Formats: sequence, C-alpha cells, structure tokens
Amino acid sequence: MSLHVPRPHFLAPSRTNRYLVLVWPALAVLLCAALWSATVLRADAEHARAEAQARKEAGAYADAYEQYVTRSVGQMDQVTMQLKFSWEKGRAPGARLGLLDELRRDGMFTDDAFRVVAIVDRDGMVRASTRPALLGADLSAGPYFVQHRNHISTALRIGAAPPQIAHEGEGGELVLFTRRLDTRDDEFDGIVLMAVDARYFTSFVSPATLGAGGVAALAGREGRLHAEQHSDGAAFLDSRTRLLPAQDGLWPAAAGRGVRLVQGRDGRARVLGWRQSGAYPLVALVALAHDAALAPAAAAWVDSRDRAIAISACLLLLGAAGSLLARRAVLREREQEQVQRAYRTATESGNDGFYMAAAVRGRDGEIADFRIVDCNERGAFFYGMTRADLVGSSLAQVDSALFGEALLDTYRKAMESGFHEDDRRMPLDNRLNISWGRRRLVRVGNGLAVTLQDISERKAHEHQMERLAREDTLTGLATRHAFLAAMPAILAQARSNEDGLALLFIDLDEFKHVNDSHGHATGDQLLKSAAQRLLSLLRPTDGVARFGGDEFLVLLHPCEGERQAASVAARIVEAFGVPFLIGDELHAVGASIGISMFPRDGDDAETLVRHSDIAMYAGKNEGKGQYRFFDPALSNTLNSRARLKQRLLEAIEHGQFMLVYQPRVDAHSGELLSMEALLRWRHPELGLVAPGDFIPLAESTGLIRRIGEIVIDLACAQLAAWREAGAALVPVSINVSPRQFLGGGVQRHLGGAMARHRVPASLIEVEITESAMMGDHEDILAELAALRALGVKLHVDDFGTGYSSLSQLQRLKMDVLKVDRAFTTELGNSKEGRVFFQAIVSMAHALGMAVVAEGVETAEQLDILRELDCNEVQGYYIARPVPPAEMLEMMQRRFLLAPAAAPVALAPAGVSF
Repeated sequence: MSLHVPRPHFLAPSRTNRYLVLVWPALAVLLCAALWSATVLRADAEHARAEAQARKEAGAYADAYEQYVTRSVGQMDQVTMQLKFSWEKGRAPGARLGLLDELRRDGMFTDDAFRVVAIVDRDGMVRASTRPALLGADLSAGPYFVQHRNHISTALRIGAAPPQIAHEGEGGELVLFTRRLDTRDDEFDGIVLMAVDARYFTSFVSPATLGAGGVAALAGREGRLHAEQHSDGAAFLDSRTRLLPAQDGLWPAAAGRGVRLVQGRDGRARVLGWRQSGAYPLVALVALAHDAALAPAAAAWVDSRDRAIAISACLLLLGAAGSLLARRAVLREREQEQVQRAYRTATESGNDGFYMAAAVRGRDGEIADFRIVDCNERGAFFYGMTRADLVGSSLAQVDSALFGEALLDTYRKAMESGFHEDDRRMPLDNRLNISWGRRRLVRVGNGLAVTLQDISERKAHEHQMERLAREDTLTGLATRHAFLAAMPAILAQARSNEDGLALLFIDLDEFKHVNDSHGHATGDQLLKSAAQRLLSLLRPTDGVARFGGDEFLVLLHPCEGERQAASVAARIVEAFGVPFLIGDELHAVGASIGISMFPRDGDDAETLVRHSDIAMYAGKNEGKGQYRFFDPALSNTLNSRARLKQRLLEAIEHGQFMLVYQPRVDAHSGELLSMEALLRWRHPELGLVAPGDFIPLAESTGLIRRIGEIVIDLACAQLAAWREAGAALVPVSINVSPRQFLGGGVQRHLGGAMARHRVPASLIEVEITESAMMGDHEDILAELAALRALGVKLHVDDFGTGYSSLSQLQRLKMDVLKVDRAFTTELGNSKEGRVFFQAIVSMAHALGMAVVAEGVETAEQLDILRELDCNEVQGYYIARPVPPAEMLEMMQRRFLLAPAAAPVALAPAGVSF
C-alpha cells in the first residue's frame, strides 16, 4: 500500500530570486561602509573623550593635592609657630636647651618624616637639635638664615634643605621649613629650623593613581623648591632626576590653576594640572602620561577595527552566500520532482520511523495479520532491517516472538478505535535498534499509518533525573529529599523492633571562608573530600545525606544510646579537625554536630531534624568544633525569640515605639546645639523594653529597616510639632543601623519624610556607625552621596570601635565625628587616654570635621574635653534622654552648662605629622 500525492506544477524561476543574486552582495557592501563609518567616528569620539578625561583627572588630582599640601604645610606652620612661642616665652636660656627633648618625650616629632628639628641662635650656631650630630654646626651662611636675619618678618620660609642639614647625602630629599626667632625687643634671636622628608608631601597621590610615567610635584612660586614623586614611588628634589621641565614657564604666574600639555625632560608628553595654594607660595602639580591616558582609546580603536574587520568579512561572506543561495533557488525552481520522491525525501529526512500496514483478513472477515506495504529507512533500521527487506513482510514475520500477541492486539484495537498512542519499552533483543518508542497509529482505509518515535534518550534522561533526585551530584551522597523520604520506613521499622536511632546534624565550621576566599571549585572539592571522610567513619548500615550547602545528616541505625552517638560524633569532630589537602594547599575546617535521639527527641523525621539542627546551632554558639545533644530548653530559647519577633511585628503595626531625646551642647559655651533621637519600646504588657533586648533581634531578622523608617517618621513629625509650638529648633540626629544603611533606600525614605512634614535639611543629621562604612564599596559611596545631596549633615557614630582609616574618612567626607564613650571614659584615668583623644580631635579638625564626645559623665571629663578643644559633648553629665516635652523646655532654656572660665590653647600632645 503506497501513498500517492499529486505532483506539483512549478512555474518559471521567480523574478525576485534573480534580483536577489545582485541585491545580497550590494547590501553587504553598503553595510560594510556604514560599519566602518561608525567605527571611525566612534574611535575619534573615544580619542576626544580620553583627552578630555585626562585633562579632567589631572585637574581633579591637582585640586586634591593642593588641599593636601596646604593642610600639611599648615601643620608645619603651626608646629614651627608653637616652637617659636615656646622658645621665646620659655624659661632661662640654659633651661630652654632641653625644650626639643621635652616635646619629643611628649609625643611630638616622632614621625619618621621629621628628619631634623633644630634651634639656631643669632650667630647661626645650632643650639638644640633632634639630631645630635648637628649641634654646634654653623649655619650662618645659609640663604634661609640670611633672609630671616635681614628681614623682620616671622613668616614661614619653605625651601630645599642644603647638604649640610641632610644626613649621609640625603639633602636632596628634604624640604626645609624655617621661621625667625625674636627677642623681647623684636631683635633677631635666631631661627627655628625643621627639615621634613619630601615624600611626606609628594606621596599623597598613589603610584597606581598616577599610572605609568605619572608625576606628582610640589614647587615653590619663588623657585626655591621643586619636589617630585614618580609613578615608581621615588621622590626627588635633585634637578638631575626631575621629569618635568624647568619651572620657568611651566605654569602661567598669573593663573592660579589650569591644565596644559607639556613635554617632559624624558621626552614624554604629559597632561599637567596645577593649582596654586592660597595660603602659601606653593604650587601643586600632577602630570599624567599622555600616551597612558590615550591608551584605552587606542586599545578601543584596535578592538573596534578588528571587530569591524571580522564583521565585514562575515557580511561579505553572507552577501556571497545569499547570492549563491538565491542562484541555487533559481535553479531549484526549474526542477520538477515526482510526488513519491518528495514523500520519500520527507520521510527519510526525519528521525521517526514511518510505516503503512494493510490489514490481512481471514475468511470470516476478522483481522488475522497486517502486512507492511511501505516504510522509510529509519523505520526499517529500528527493526535491524533494510527497507527492501521490511516492505512486504507480515507483522507475524516481523514479530517473530519479540512481542507475542500484544503487538497484534494493539494494531487490532487501533483499527477498531481509529487511533492509538502509547510509550512502549521495547524487548531486549539484539535485532532491535531502539529501547523506548512512542507509537502513534491512525486508521487509514483498510490499514494503519504508524509513526514510531525513538524516545530512548528522553527516557534515559528521565531515569537520570530520578537518580539525581535521589543522589547528590557533587558528593554522591543521598539528597535531602531522598533521605527524608526514606526516614518514615526506617522509623517504622525501628519502632516495631524497639531499636534506638540517632540523627547527627553536621555543619562545616569554616567552609564559607574557604569558599569565599579560594573559589567555588575549591569549595566543591572540599565538600567531596568531607563526604568521603565522613563515609569512612561510619558503618555500612548508617545513612548519610548532604542536607544542603555545607550541612550533612547522619542516621546511626541502630544506635544503642547516647554513649554510642557521642562516640561517633567525637570521632567525626576529631577527624574533621585534620586539615583537608585540596590541590597544593591545606584547608582547616572543623565540624559542629547536633544530635537528636529517637524516640526520645522526636518520633518523626521533621522533628528529629529540627531538634538536631537546634542542638547544632546551640553548640556552635558556645564554640565551634564540638557536638551537643538536643535539650528541650534550647527549643524554649528559640520559641522566646520567635515570640519577641512576633511582638516586634505587633509593635510596628500598632505604633508602640517612641523617641526620647538627649541634648548635645557646645563644650565651651554650654549652648544647646543639637539632640540625638533615641528609640524606646513601650509594650502594653512588658512595659518599657530595653533597646539591648530587641535591637539585636531586629538586626538579625531584618525588621530593623522598618523600625528605622519609623524612627525617621517620628523624628520629622516631632520637629514639625515643635515648630508649630513656636520653639527655637535645633537639629535632630537620627541613627541609621548598618543593615538599614547597607540595604539602601535611606535617602529615599528620609527625603519623603522631610517633604511630608516640611522639615528643612538643616534640622536633620544622620548618624552612621563606623563599621557600616567599612570597605571600598561603590554602593556605600553612592548612598552617602545621595544623603549628602539632601543637604543633611552626616555623622560618623561610635568612632574608634571599627577599623576605618584616614583615607576612608577623607573619601567619605563626613561632617561630624562622634567619639565612642570608651575613649571618653579613659579621660582622667590615664595619660594615654588623653593622648588618644587629642589625636582624634587633631585628625578630625585637619579633615574639617567637628568632634562630639559621647558618654560625658563627670565634670573632670568635661574640663579635659574643653582643654582638648573638643567641639561638642553629650552624656549623662549634661542630661539624660528626655521625652519631647522636657526637650522643649531645654530648647527654650538654650544654655544647659555654665560656660568655660577662659579659653585654653594647648599644643597638640602626642600628635605626629
């Protein structure tokens, strides 16, 4: 029985295909032209952008460097002025010779940058010096000495140190600061001399920032100084080693700032940015290598060019291929094929087997057999035959005891119903080339059209998926799902046999550190090794599963009691205390184990797993690398936390939170300057809940973000209420938790609350803990910039409890530094406490930040803070946190402390530059 389809009549080749023979190449050429035009334009734009970016960066670095130089020289100015004051107003002339040693013992001049600090008398003889070898030296011939002797000005003079002052030939690396000393009659009495390492001023811009060939330089407008630092980190004053050209004409004298392209002495072009200091006759210069600045643009051009070449080649090939295909289409349209040949091509090109089976009936009219009247080669292949051999065969001959009567019965049912479809596993026989097939039988006249699709691979994949569901692909252990699915039968058997079981919940203690620091590949190898080590410690009857991540479950079956379970757990802890060798490195990870016993700690899998998990975390909290049995009290602790969390949710919903306010006053005048909003929770049943009891839970559960939003709303609403009452308002500082800050969205919510309550930005200050701003993360800088854009002030809260660096504080540009109460408590208790606090104040003031001392509780602490020039104070000595009504009275009273008796000016103690 054959299929016959009417033969189609083809028309002459279409005109469209003839046109396409030419259109494809023309289109490819046009696209190539457009591509190269865009590539060249983009390269020109990249070059211009790189040029502009280099000029912008040179100017920005010069701005920052000028500010750093001005601050640093200002510090030298203050130090020399302090030395001048102490020398001129000091004790008897003989006693003054020990002034430098006394100041050095107090902590000054301890920085390695201070190479020489000396006092030179009116005759040019060195009378006192931090370098003993310089004592008695005659410096009267030095131009700096001559200038101070001949000019009554006490201004600071800056220049390069001569070889006489430098030590062992290091004069080319020192910057010299001198100041005139006067007698009581304003007569010349000598000079103060200080020589500082040039790298102290030139190392502000890191070599990585300068890039290859970059230069940071400090020059005097009067030509006495020119110090450079190169990209390799070396700093020079010697003109023979300079890279920048001569100072004359290097920058316009009338212009305080600018950017220009200069030719270095090494023949290399550089983009030079310069900024003149407004306070000192100095110019800060930063030069970036011009070729390095343009390197990205050049690399982008090479990439774009190569990409354009590759794309052009592809386009041309596509054009040629399109033209060729169009030509072939023209030729194909001229051909005429027989319908049978078209049918054969269609069937043979598929992966399915096609058969036409005609029913063979007996004399009684019943179907006795089927005969294959047509098939494709794929269909014949399934039965291990060729098409010529299969066509004409009867179903009984093809079957030949493979299927028995089942195959004939299926065909008969398809003839009766008109349609049949099923998935069938084929018999295991060498004659068959198919293991699973999907059959589709459709009645056509007195026969069946049969389609047989090979689904062997799909069935194998399904079987693989089922295996993967039961077995962890990484470790080869049972999966969590398979382990828990098998547990009910095991527990039922143990219950009927009255056997005991022990479930061990194992967590690898330091796995996350290894995974994060060495990569997931190392972590995977570690998990494999851990699984193998775990299996080696257990019996064949014990069950092991990877519960997830770095957690494993072990079922000891049977288990005779706690002693046996403890023995196995101790063995596992000891074994996992041995480092794992992964590649060429040893990785130390321990194991923490929680144990639940069946049936004592639970009679179902879920309860046993939960209780062993609780025991494991309880043991981990007490110290890693140990095992612990489940104790019902542990569950009570978790339940208590759950109840407290639920009450926190209710407090958020029912508005049980309130704010109290603690004033912050000027340390010297006692005037109220600001206040800090502090959160309190008044529960209807528990009363006033201490913040320490619920803030850590709120942090760990993420509720702190919603609570933080409530604090912002309450503070803004209270400011609006005070404003309506006619109070003379002072700013309110709002604490933002680390999780709330790092989660983002603080700026959006704060801005919305300020807009709703019409609160100006001048009345809002945001306190962020030091630990929340650790790291070099761009999202932290972006969040701070967003808050700063609102116009609010930013405070660093609890300073000293984290590990922030000076560079971080400079980059973050905070307004106020709140020193942690731990430092305030040490004031009056030790000399070191005072020195540390003075260092913090000096650092903050140098960065343009105000300083607030937290936790001021005694008058002695307040007096010391006033002496140290601390800006503001806060603590119980001033006032405890009070409700809004009492805070309103304080705002009306305004001055909460008696002012200081008289301003006291002290030299910074223990601060080195």
